[in-house]
Amino acid sequence: MAIIAAFFFLFGIVIGSFLNVCITRIPDGLSIVSPGSRCPHCGTPIKPYDNVPLFAWLWLRGKCRSCSAPISPMYPLIELTTGLLFVGCFLRFGFSAETGKWILFSCLIVVLAITDVRVRLLPDVITWPGFAAGMIFSFFVNVNDGSAFLFGVRFLHRALRETTVSVLDAALGAAFGSMFLWGAATLYRAVRGRAGMGMGDVKMMALIGSFVGLRGTFLTILLGTLLGSILGVLVILGIFLSGWKTDIARRASRRGLGTIRGVRWTIASRYQLPLGTFLAVGALVIMFFFAGNPAHPILLQPRVPLLR
Repeated sequence: MAIIAAFFFLFGIVIGSFLNVCITRIPDGLSIVSPGSRCPHCGTPIKPYDNVPLFAWLWLRGKCRSCSAPISPMYPLIELTTGLLFVGCFLRFGFSAETGKWILFSCLIVVLAITDVRVRLLPDVITWPGFAAGMIFSFFVNVNDGSAFLFGVRFLHRALRETTVSVLDAALGAAFGSMFLWGAATLYRAVRGRAGMGMGDVKMMALIGSFVGLRGTFLTILLGTLLGSILGVLVILGIFLSGWKTDIARRASRRGLGTIRGVRWTIASRYQLPLGTFLAVGALVIMFFFAGNPAHPILLQPRVPLLR
């Protein structure tokens, strides 16, 4: 077990290095294949021995060998996180196709979470293929949500086939997650007169729902919005108390737009937090603690028809 876990960790940090490329290049519309890795400051190509995931940053002491410019700790942290997620998937789901499904899910979520933090963007090139991958996986790995099973029992008065249940669970999760956030965004715009979230969050929830199903999608939204609300309040209070944008508030106050304190609070309260990142954290929690657990014991034998 220790040897296999070590293999998953090493494989994870290698994939994490590739995720760094995706995170830094996709938002700018650049190719993730070429050119090779290079210093973002001086443009010098990075030698293979200086591009070893995680460890190269340590022996370079976080600086470029050519220009000595600092290398962001984001790179080794993402590689470390990806390695730990790979190990977690192996320990949680074993050596199985389900592990492959959740490893891919973890990679997609890491890219989306960090990209949303950096540039407030959830790229379509990740969300749409990710949604398609979730739907394809549902044909081979049971989603185990239970919603489709209950649908068959209540409305069709029979247990659906295992594959049908899994695919329908994925579709219901994707539909619920995307439509729920789309409805919330539409309502917020109607009430407040401005956008509260982007359509990237809607597409991201379609991706998450296709992997975790309806029940997991609901819990993801619940955990993500709860975490975002708590941290959002703390961030807004921190911004306000720190005196951020005080100079702008003074100029606005002199023009009769309100008191300095009032203008500062208005500026702080409009600070936008990356909802996608909080949803990503919620999705990872659901993956480890709820995924793979049948919602109903009869799901283990879904081909047995039920009596009316």
